[in-house]
Amino acid sequence: MEATSSTPPCKYDVFISFRGKDIRGRFLSHLFDALQRKQINPFMDENLRKGEEISPALLETIQDSYVSIVVFSQNYADSPWCLDELVKILECKEILGQLVLPIFYHVDPTDVQDLIGNFGEAFAVAKHGEEVKGCLGKVDKWRRALMEISNLAGWDSRNIKYHIEEAENRKKSL
Repeated sequence: MEATSSTPPCKYDVFISFRGKDIRGRFLSHLFDALQRKQINPFMDENLRKGEEISPALLETIQDSYVSIVVFSQNYADSPWCLDELVKILECKEILGQLVLPIFYHVDPTDVQDLIGNFGEAFAVAKHGEEVKGCLGKVDKWRRALMEISNLAGWDSRNIKYHIEEAENRKKSL
C-alpha cells in the first residue's frame, strides 16, 4: 500500500528489533552509530521516555518508522517482547508496505527459517507455556512472523567478515 498525503510523517527512519543481552554494546552500538553518521534517525529502546509502558510505546514506534531492521541473534526467539515486536513488524510490512531488513547475527538463517537449533528450542518452550495459558494462537503468530521475515533477503554476519578479509587480502596483493 502506498503512502498517501494524509499519512502522518514517520517519527523515525529505522526501528531496530534486537535481543539486548546478545548484541547491546557491541554490534548494536556500531549499527546505531553508522546509521546516525548517514543522517538516518534510528530508534532503540533507550529512546523511550521513562515511565512509558514499554509494549504500547514500542508497537507505536514500529508503526511510526519507515524501515525495521530485525537483528536475529542466538537468543532472539527466547524473548516474548522480541517476538511481539516481530509480529507488529510483519503487520506493518503487509499493511503499510514498511521495508524490513533482516540481519542474521552469528545465526544460520536456516535455523530461523526452519525453526531449528535455538529457535526450535525456544518454540518448544514457548508452545508449552502458551498451552498452559491457553494462548496457542500467539505462538502461531510468532512462528509465522519469524518464518516470513527470515525469508526476506538480508545479511548474514558470518559472511561479512569474509568479505572484509577478502578486501584486505586484495589490498595486500596489489
